[in-house]
Formats: sequence, C-alpha cells, structure tokens
Amino acid sequence: MPVRYVVASDRPWNCGLADRLTARCSREFVAIGSEVELTKEALDEINPRYVFFPHWSRRIPKAVWDAYECVVFHMTDLPYGRGGSPLQNLITRGHEGTVISALRCTEGLDAGPIYLKRPLSLVGSAEEIFLRADRIIEEMIVDIQRDEPSPSEQVGEPEVFRRRRPEDGDLSALEGLDSWYDGIRMLDAAGYPPAHINVGRIRLEFSNVARRVGHLEALVRIRIVNKEEPV
Repeated sequence: MPVRYVVASDRPWNCGLADRLTARCSREFVAIGSEVELTKEALDEINPRYVFFPHWSRRIPKAVWDAYECVVFHMTDLPYGRGGSPLQNLITRGHEGTVISALRCTEGLDAGPIYLKRPLSLVGSAEEIFLRADRIIEEMIVDIQRDEPSPSEQVGEPEVFRRRRPEDGDLSALEGLDSWYDGIRMLDAAGYPPAHINVGRIRLEFSNVARRVGHLEALVRIRIVNKEEPV
C-alpha cells in the first residue's frame, strides 16, 4: 500500500501546499480544507502516515489525533506562546522574529512534544508573514516525512497567549505611529477581521499600511456597522 499523508488547513495561503509536496516527495499528499472533512472515518479511507496541520483554527478532534500521528505547526518557540493568535500576540509584545514549532497534537493545547523548529521573520503584513511561513512549513514537512524524527518533550515554563477577539482590533486606544502600524499589519490577511476605529455606527477598516516620513499611509474601507456587531 502506498504511503499517504494529509495536509489540513483552513487558510487560503496553504491551498497549493499538498500539490507541491506531492510533486516534491513523490508521495501522495491529500488536502483537507474544512472541519466537516476532518473525521476519523474520512482519514480511515486515506490511512495517512502523518496528518499535517500548517494552519488550523479549531480544536482537532480527539478521535483524529488518537488514531493518527498529527503534526501541528505553531508560530512560537514553545512552550512560550501556547494558545491562540500567536502572530498578533508576538507583534504586540514587540517580537521581530520567532520560530515555527512542529509538534505532535496531544490533549493539552500546544503542549505536545516537538519534532523540530525553524526561524521565521515577523517583518511585513500578516499575509506576507503567513506566506513566508507556508514556505518554511513546506520544508519542515519534507524533512519530517523523510526522516520521521522522534519528537522530544517541551522544556521550560509555559507562557499562554490569549486568543484575540474581533473587538481587539480597535485602534482607538493605541498611541503612536508604531503602535498603529503594528496594529494594522498584524491583522492584514485573508480571514482576519481588520484593524478599525468606530465613529458611531460607521467603521473605518485599515489595510496595506506603509511607513512614510512622519506619517503612515493605508487603505481605508468605510462601512456601516451591522446591529449585531460590537462597537
């Protein structure tokens, strides 16, 4: 029976990853892009050696990681930065670089043993950073499927990040151009609620921010906030 692998991601920047890996490794990589596809029954049909999660924003079902070796990629130097919204939390804390940790999925959130780590720059917009991470994760997956390393337990005191909420993108409480620049760029990616300020029921949403001498330039979308949305 041929060896197969699964690449599970719910973000558009990973959409071509499975095809690239299939071509590079001469092994079949099957893409899964939604929660409804990620079931033990579906994986039983594939029987993968590994299930790779380059970016997955939901809990992985226990039935899945209990039956198959699931490799999660987390954008912090674990055990530092367990938890949600790692990119935004790192930028908020002033980090200019980080590492991507490849770890085995276990019961504890981001607490599993580590296969390997690779450095990642945090320069640019969230979209640019995620695309950069996609290329690094591709190389990590190639290494893992080739070498099948044994993961090692995490070492050190964990620090847990809080998952950000859409209202945390409100820029009105920030002071200084550097804070505004970071506040805009760290949410500038598909699938993330953009940085914004509210004026009554009007919302100004910012993207494509750039530094200029003495000021910032950005694209601004102006819309009316729905009654269901917090302001």
